[in-house]
Amino acid sequence: MIKELNKSQQDMIPIYRDKWLEIGLSTKRLNRTRAIASVKKAYRLAGLKAPTKFHFVQSPIEAINYIRNIDKSLTASDILSSTIYGAHDAGWLSFYDYFREVVSVKDCDKLEGLFELSKNVGWMNVYEDLVVFQEKPIAIHFDDQKRLHSEVGAAVEYSDGFGIYSWHGVAIPKEWITDRASLTPKKALGWNNIEQRRAACEIVTWRRILRELKAETIDEDADPMIGTLVEVDIPDIGKEKFLKVLCSTGREFAIPVPPTMMTALEANAWTYDLDGNTLRKLEVRT
Repeated sequence: MIKELNKSQQDMIPIYRDKWLEIGLSTKRLNRTRAIASVKKAYRLAGLKAPTKFHFVQSPIEAINYIRNIDKSLTASDILSSTIYGAHDAGWLSFYDYFREVVSVKDCDKLEGLFELSKNVGWMNVYEDLVVFQEKPIAIHFDDQKRLHSEVGAAVEYSDGFGIYSWHGVAIPKEWITDRASLTPKKALGWNNIEQRRAACEIVTWRRILRELKAETIDEDADPMIGTLVEVDIPDIGKEKFLKVLCSTGREFAIPVPPTMMTALEANAWTYDLDGNTLRKLEVRT
């Protein structure tokens, strides 16, 4: 039984972290011969009969369409439940690869097929006698904090045009980027999901929102990280109060607050479930 790692083993941890980060973020094209060999090895090491049919697609959406053409009774959720994430299993595979190669835990050898698959393919849909291999993305875009982000297109791009849209790590509807005119201040402020609402308001820009909705300033604190309490009259919704605040990353956003809030300090303290005096004394806020 392993009770602790020695110094040389500990020194290898960041090396394996970087190794598997590179694997997980790889946009290298799929090698079909290696992909088939790897999946057969994975089946063999698991004591299972290997499939004999293989199909290759360019993206997750093409995989769903292909599989549904085979069996129209399947829904997208059924298909996703059959998915092995290949390169995107790098997070947990890195743990076992480290213990196999650095600590010599032999039981981890059973995962060798999955190690190889993660290096060679994107996602896969696995059935009794069929494996549908998906290509990796052709590009992955991040912001300066390594969160999925693109202001001009998909944050994760596939060669067939399919993409995943993200704003500073928050998944958003495609049209918020491709058809920005459709994202109005009313729509942004009324969006139910608070993280997506924050993203929508940043995309629309608070300057436009406050200008178009003629926001009334209720109270403005001298500290921009405490913020400004404003009230806007949202069409079909009514009067709502928001705390316009500057976060530690330098981004400006607004948080919906109860209509009883009368000062920016009170509203900001409410978001932390604190009283105003306690919040004012805090040296660091996120």
